[in-house]
Amino acid sequence: MKKSLQMILMWTAIVAASCSTDNNDFMGEWGFQPEPDNMMPGQNNDGSASIGDLTSFDIVLNTTALTESETIPSDDEDYIENNSFANRIEIVYDESTATVNGSADGVEVSVNGAHVTVNSTVKCTYVLSGKSSDGSFKLYSEKKYSVVLGGLYLTNPTGAAINSQSGKRGYYVLADGTTNTLTDGTSYTIPDNEDMKGTLFSEGEILFSGNGTLNVEGNCKAGICSDDYILLRPGNNIYVKVTQGHGVKSNDGVMIRGGVLNIETSGTAAKGIKTDGFVDISGGRTTILTSGDGEYDSDDNDVSGSAGVKCDSTFTMNGGELYIKSTGKGGKGVSSDQTITVNDGTIKVITTGKAYTYGSLDSKSKGIKADGDLSINGGAIAVRTTGGEGSEGIESKGTLTINAGTVEVYAYDDGINAKAAISITGGYVFSYATNNDGIDSNGNLNISGGTVIACGTTQPEDGFDCDQHTFTITGGTVIGIGGGTSLPSSSTCTQPVAVVGASNLNTGTYLTLKDSSNTLMAFKVPRSYQSYTLLLSTPSMKKGNSYTLAVGATVSGGTDFDGYVTGATISGGTALATLNLSNMVTSVNYNTKGGGGR
Repeated sequence: MKKSLQMILMWTAIVAASCSTDNNDFMGEWGFQPEPDNMMPGQNNDGSASIGDLTSFDIVLNTTALTESETIPSDDEDYIENNSFANRIEIVYDESTATVNGSADGVEVSVNGAHVTVNSTVKCTYVLSGKSSDGSFKLYSEKKYSVVLGGLYLTNPTGAAINSQSGKRGYYVLADGTTNTLTDGTSYTIPDNEDMKGTLFSEGEILFSGNGTLNVEGNCKAGICSDDYILLRPGNNIYVKVTQGHGVKSNDGVMIRGGVLNIETSGTAAKGIKTDGFVDISGGRTTILTSGDGEYDSDDNDVSGSAGVKCDSTFTMNGGELYIKSTGKGGKGVSSDQTITVNDGTIKVITTGKAYTYGSLDSKSKGIKADGDLSINGGAIAVRTTGGEGSEGIESKGTLTINAGTVEVYAYDDGINAKAAISITGGYVFSYATNNDGIDSNGNLNISGGTVIACGTTQPEDGFDCDQHTFTITGGTVIGIGGGTSLPSSSTCTQPVAVVGASNLNTGTYLTLKDSSNTLMAFKVPRSYQSYTLLLSTPSMKKGNSYTLAVGATVSGGTDFDGYVTGATISGGTALATLNLSNMVTSVNYNTKGGGGR
């Protein structure tokens, strides 16, 4: 119980910090709307809660600037502050022409209308400004370079607006107080032996800095694309809207250390952030909306759906905010081919699409999915997946571990699922499934700490399900309700567990557990059951003692998280069962066919 209260206090602090932002007057032609308060879905402004918040929170684009601090490591070449560029050339676009100011030994600039091509053998800074609806900036450089966007509106009808054919580091500075817009064409004219994969494309690293605004529109391929990696920093304010390809695409990785990033994709199987490498988020606010359906790949004989974030390597979150809404068939929130690790920060995901099918193949909507292990060590996660069969909230194809943080899931299919095993050692976990199991492990299920609430649907689905594998409870406050449950093992449990079968329970009714003088727990049921199985375990329960399980109590005050209430005034209620804990696992009115039993 003490650990549960600590989680509540920690989350209150997180919420307060996440709402500290500065306003940004930029709305412009892109038509942004401010995002609703980013509070935990299970917590209302007055400190009370209901599952209704988890079912109704929304995600919209938000360009409001953040106030963030930044420590610049002195030995990291990815920061422009650790580099010097003695040469400087300014290029001013004026519709059908471009004017070049300045020169440098080793830099050759050619101009064809408003299409500018640079060949450089030295380090140089290029300052781009002005406007052209038929222009571009193309760079060949043997050395590192910087590009300052100082109020640039550039459209290239036949390719990328900015095209760097240099494999060296490229520092893209969004000049303070400026708005910049880059747009590509609906088709590309690409020279032989060259790549051009997006509106802003680079063969080398794309390293953003500065406090300006960048809008990128992709009509043919990706919005921002690097054949190396991409870095965002505090102060950046970037919006990417694409109709065909991915929003932000890289070969090696994407690092978000701060700033504001908004992405919209509408193409089939398009990803907001797509990388063949890793994704590492440690700051900023990233909001991604995807609406495209899945597609069939004839080369791989496979199907894939859209996704907010898709990485072929690892996904790691150490801070910041990530908001994803995917509405297409087969759409996912976060998907990693390897491991997912969340150490801190806020993640909110909504998926609404049904499964995308092609013949016998399908891509199912998921909130957060790892093909390897998935670990949650802190932060706050809220997931809602409502698209039908296969729409699971959080899934690991390996082992899923929750050590700390706040995890809330509302899913059509399994709320939380793992192929190998599930281990919960701490944190606050609420998992609700409308048509399947609350928490489902295809291997062992171990709970040793935290507050864990699992709500499944009616028979044959469960609150907790681990098939015929070992279910162990050695600590924590545990509540499971559903048509049935997997039985904890009396030989491995060290904390008493009660399993009760009953019938006729209405939405909003409070279940309370009391000893002779104290209320050990109070929980408001989020759905109605004709018959159900209830699993209860808390550190306050002692083997050999007796407890009363009651229904229909009046509960006022206190702190309510998804129906689990602490510090409240509780009165009344009708006794449902007397629990005499003579064994480590005690069953009352539990059987394998009815009355809530498996």
